[in-house]
Amino acid sequence: MNLQALSAVLMVFGLLLAVIGLRRLWRRKFVSGSASFLSASLLGFAAALVFVVASNLRTYARLTYEAPVADLIFKAAGTKRFEATLIRAPSGEMQVFAVNGDEWQLDARVLKWKGWANVLGLDAQYRLERLGGRYLNIEDERNAPRTVYALSTNPGIDFWGWATTHTDWTPFVDASYGSATYLPMADGARYRVSLSQSGLLARPMNPNATGAVERWPTSAQK
Repeated sequence: MNLQALSAVLMVFGLLLAVIGLRRLWRRKFVSGSASFLSASLLGFAAALVFVVASNLRTYARLTYEAPVADLIFKAAGTKRFEATLIRAPSGEMQVFAVNGDEWQLDARVLKWKGWANVLGLDAQYRLERLGGRYLNIEDERNAPRTVYALSTNPGIDFWGWATTHTDWTPFVDASYGSATYLPMADGARYRVSLSQSGLLARPMNPNATGAVERWPTSAQK
């Protein structure tokens, strides 16, 4: 059963208890009627809470052993300026960004669950967070124009943030962490970004990208 279905079940039971409470109050059974209304309110609150958490988790995608999450294609648009096309997997949704710098960086959030939570249908999930540019030179990094773009919204309760700061309240969460990867930008370069159990991985997918990585200064990899 997924979380939305659980929310619906809780809401149905809450409505049933509310109807029972009305009938008992109509028969002047005030104690039992009030108890039914209280139980209905608690179930309604629980249903609403599960629903808003589920709404937030819907912004995440399932994570398998190693899942492709996006392709990135770059086109030179000037000195240290590139047009970056991000193609999300598996939907194929395409977004285009103007990115400044020598390198690109992609960030993601990851949620992993305890084994018993997996049995209940909660698969490990990820969400792409942002795409930005980086400079090799520290002075450029401090002073040159920076570009960074949000790749997701955060509806409902921010469950990732809650799980990170309230570990005692989320014993079913095995790990919640951020992951990032970066590689050099080059005209015509194409990269594929995948997410494994250890985090984001990026690989060159054409000669332009392979050549850019081979020419990449060693200092950039430290």
